[in-house]
Amino acid sequence: MGQDNYIHNVRAGAAGQPLFVVLHGTGGDENQFFDFGSRLLPQATVVSPLGDVSEHGAARFFRRKAEGVYDLDDLERATKNMAGFVEAHRDHYQAGKVIGLGFSNGANILANVLIEFPDLFDAAVLMHPLIPFQPVVKPSTKTQRILITAGERDPISPVPLTQALAEHFTGTGADVSLVWHPGGHEIRSGEVDAVREFIAPYA
Repeated sequence: MGQDNYIHNVRAGAAGQPLFVVLHGTGGDENQFFDFGSRLLPQATVVSPLGDVSEHGAARFFRRKAEGVYDLDDLERATKNMAGFVEAHRDHYQAGKVIGLGFSNGANILANVLIEFPDLFDAAVLMHPLIPFQPVVKPSTKTQRILITAGERDPISPVPLTQALAEHFTGTGADVSLVWHPGGHEIRSGEVDAVREFIAPYA
C-alpha cells in the first residue's frame, strides 16, 4: 500500500506546503479536477487518483450493489486503500496540511476516510456526497474543517442524508459548513465560489 495504490496525476509542491487530494465522480478520471485543484492551491502538492473499480466501464472508488446501496466490504477495502495512498504522498512530499476535495463518488470515499481516519485530513470539501448509513463516531485529535455542497433537488444525494452527514461531522467536533443550490446533482457556480473561499486560507 502506498503511492502506487492508484494510477494518478501528481504535481509536486515544496515541503511544508499542503497536500491537496482531488477525487473524481463516477465516470470521471484523474484529470477531472486536477487542473482545478492546481489553480486553487498553486503551491501545494496536488494528487488526483483514478478510481480502481469499473462499473460498466465507468471508474469508481468502490463497488455498489445498486444506486445508493453500497458494497460495504468493498467500501472498507477502498477506504483503507485511499488512506494509505494519502499517507504515503503526505510523507513522501513532506506536506503540511492535508486537504481533500471530492465530487459524488469521490466525495463518498473521501467522507468515509474522514469517518474512519479522522486524524488524516485537516480540511475537506464534499460535493454532493451520499453516506446511506449511520457512521460510528471515532475519537480524533484534530478539528476538521469540512465544506459540504449539495443540491436541494438532487435525486442521487437526498437532502435528509446530506443533512444527516453534516450533523454527524458536527457531532464529532468538526467545523462544518453546508452550502445548497436549488438544482440537482450538477456542480453550479455558487458551489465553486464556496469552494474557492473555503480553500483560500491554505493557499
